[in-house]
Amino acid sequence: MAKGLTKREENYSQWYNELVTKADLAENSSVRGCMVIKPYGYAIWEKMRDALDKMFKDTGHVNAYFPLFIPKSFFTKEASHVDGFAKECAVVTHYRLKTGSDGKSIVVDEDAKLEEELIVRPTSETIIWSTYKNWIQSYRDLPLLINQWANVVRWEMRTRLFLRTAEFLWQEGHTAHATKAEAIEEAKRMINIYSDFAQNWMALPVIMGEKSENERFAGALDTYTIEALMQDGKALQSGTSHFLGQNFAKAFDVKFATKEGKEEYVWATSWGVSTRLMGALIMAHSDDNGLVLPPKLAPIQVVIIPIHKTAEQLEAINQKADTLCKLLKDKGISVKYDNRDTQTPGWKFAEYELKGVPVRIAIGPRDIENNTFEIARRDTLEKKIISIDGADVLIESLLDEIQNNIYKKAIDFRAANTHTANTYEEFKTLVKNQVGFIKAHWDGTKVTEEIIKNETKATIRCIPFDAEIENGTCIYSGKPSNKRVLFAISY
Repeated sequence: MAKGLTKREENYSQWYNELVTKADLAENSSVRGCMVIKPYGYAIWEKMRDALDKMFKDTGHVNAYFPLFIPKSFFTKEASHVDGFAKECAVVTHYRLKTGSDGKSIVVDEDAKLEEELIVRPTSETIIWSTYKNWIQSYRDLPLLINQWANVVRWEMRTRLFLRTAEFLWQEGHTAHATKAEAIEEAKRMINIYSDFAQNWMALPVIMGEKSENERFAGALDTYTIEALMQDGKALQSGTSHFLGQNFAKAFDVKFATKEGKEEYVWATSWGVSTRLMGALIMAHSDDNGLVLPPKLAPIQVVIIPIHKTAEQLEAINQKADTLCKLLKDKGISVKYDNRDTQTPGWKFAEYELKGVPVRIAIGPRDIENNTFEIARRDTLEKKIISIDGADVLIESLLDEIQNNIYKKAIDFRAANTHTANTYEEFKTLVKNQVGFIKAHWDGTKVTEEIIKNETKATIRCIPFDAEIENGTCIYSGKPSNKRVLFAISY
C-alpha cells in the first residue's frame, strides 16, 4: 500500500510510476512501449469519456468511426502534416505469416507484401478528409461535426504510463465548415469545452491560449491549447484544438457548392484529448498517501467499511449500511459496501486511501448504539463522527465541498508557482529551479524561441488568450514585445 510509496519530494518520477501501478490504474504491457489499462483506471477514463461525450453531443457533434489503417500515399498529400508525424509512424508492409523452414517458427510470408504500405493511424486527418470528399457536395452538407473515440499509435521510444505510450486512447473531432469564421469559432468553442471539463470535472485549473508557430499541430494554421501545472513544476499540455484552414480540403479536393452556385473549398478543424488526462489527474492532485480523485470522476465516491468482532454485530451493521447505500444511490452517488472477511478494516482503509476514494465511512458496534458513524475525507484526511440521520444530504454536500477544495488547492499551487521574468538571467535561474510557469516577453520570432528552448529546455506553452497588452522587450533579443507569453519545462 502507500507505506511502500516513494515520497514526491524524494523522487517525483518514481512516485508517479509507483502510484499508477500500486493504485491498479495501469501496468506495462509485454508489447514494448504499450500499456494495459486496468479496470480501476479504465473506470476513471470511462467517466471522463462519458462526460466529454455528452458535452460534444450537447454542441451538435455526432460520433463515427474511421479505419485504423491509412494508405501511405495519403500522407504525401499534405507536406507539413507528414513531416510532423513521419518519425512516429508504424508501417504495415505484409499481410500474411507462414511456418518457417524449420517447421516450428513463424515468419513473414515474403510473397504477401502489400502493394501499398499502410500506416497505423497516428491521427486521422488524412483518412477522414479522403472520406469527407464523398460526403460534402453542397452548403447543405455543412457544417459537418464529427467526433471519433479511438486508439492511435505514435512510435515513442521513451515511454511513461498514460503520459507517453506507443498506443493510447483518445477522441478526435474533425469538422468541416462553409466559412473561415465558422471554423475558427468551432476551434475556439472546443478548446473552451476542454477548459470547462478540466476545471469543473477534473478540478484542474488550466490556462487557455494559442500555440506559437513552432509548437503548432502539423498542418494547422492555428493551434489552441489548455496548459496545466503539475506538482513537480512541469507543464502538461492537456488538450488542443486546431484551425486547419483549407489545407486538408485542398489536399483531398473537398469542395462544396455555395448558395450562389460557386465552388469553394471547405474550412476545417480538428481537436482532441487523450488518456494523457489520466496522468494530469494523478500528478495534479495526488499525495504521498496515494491518489486524490475529484468526486465527479471517482469510480467509487463513498466506501463503507464495517468494524465488528461478532456475526451479530456484522448483521446489525449490514442493515444500517444497506439503508445508507440505498439513500446515497438514490441521490446518484456511487457507493461501495466492503464487507469482505478476507481483509482487516485497517487494510481496507489503506487500500481506499491509496485509490483516492473521496469519502470513507466506518461503522462499528458503538455507532449502531449511538446511531452514528465515522466519516473521513480523502482530500484533507480529516475525520469526524456524524449522525446517520440525514447523512445522505450531508455526504452529497461534502462531495461538492471536496471537489471545490481540490480545485482550490490546485489553483493556489499554480498561483504560488507562476513567476515573472524580466531578464534572460532571471529567466534561466527560474528555469533551473523548475519553478513552474514563467511569464516573459518574447519578440515573436521562431529563431529566438528555438535559442531559448535549446539553451534552457523551456518552451512557450502558449500565448494566453487573456494576456494583457504590456509593452516591453524580449528577454533574449531585447526587441519590442507587447505582451508576455507563458514558458515552462513540459512533459
